Amino acid sequence: MSSPFRKAALLLTAVLALLGTAAQAQDQRTLRVCSDPDNLPYSNQAGAGFENKIAELIAQDLHATLEYDWWPQRRGFVRRTLGADMCDVLIGVPADFERVSTTRPYYRSSYVFVTRGSDAVPDFGSAAIRERRIGVQLIGNDMAATPVGHALTRAGATAKVTGFTIFGDGPAAQRMIDAIEAGKIDAALVWGPQAGYFAARAQAPLKVSIARAPAGTPEPFEFDVALGVKRGNKALLAELEGVLQRRRRDIDTILAAYHVPRTDTGDTK
Repeated sequence: MSSPFRKAALLLTAVLALLGTAAQAQDQRTLRVCSDPDNLPYSNQAGAGFENKIAELIAQDLHATLEYDWWPQRRGFVRRTLGADMCDVLIGVPADFERVSTTRPYYRSSYVFVTRGSDAVPDFGSAAIRERRIGVQLIGNDMAATPVGHALTRAGATAKVTGFTIFGDGPAAQRMIDAIEAGKIDAALVWGPQAGYFAARAQAPLKVSIARAPAGTPEPFEFDVALGVKRGNKALLAELEGVLQRRRRDIDTILAAYHVPRTDTGDTK
């Protein structure tokens, strides 16, 4: 082959290679997830939370590259993330959350009591609960009471209750666990996934028990958790439903590794 023809062939080969690379890059799918950068056990920028692990699993199943848009989970989180098209999916939202379209739940959890291993679990129906020093989470910017906090009020057990705000030196759940270990409180009422994670890392043996709502309690103690997408994104919603079905056991394994108390699998100790 003469030199001009050889050069032309080499040029054509290079052009085709570039086109192939561009097409491959164009075909590479990206799954964008909005998460809090510092909110264990759910998520952090190091990818150490269980929602990080579930996001990785979903991206793998969909043959997509996982990308995060990090935003603190405060007031306006959904509006500033999913609502602003900064991402495609939220990994953990209430299954009845009206601001997004949700999948079927992938787990159900509850508020729990955390106590020292040898202590009796408080009972909302017992008069003895008024004598227990109990920690509760205060949520939101207005430091509102949780459903279990309202139940304590109705039980007349507020005199020895200590409130732990979500804003402070470290997660409220972790500070509550530390307070139990230090003997400052006798028990804590905490949202299950947070309680299970931090109790498992405590120095002293602690017990995590599902909190049973007294009869007639208007606020639920248990909630279903699902994946959320922007309203109207039926195609992605259907894909995520498929992932949840195919990877059910893998997701259960992740939740178990993070000691998430569940009320949908018989894990109600």
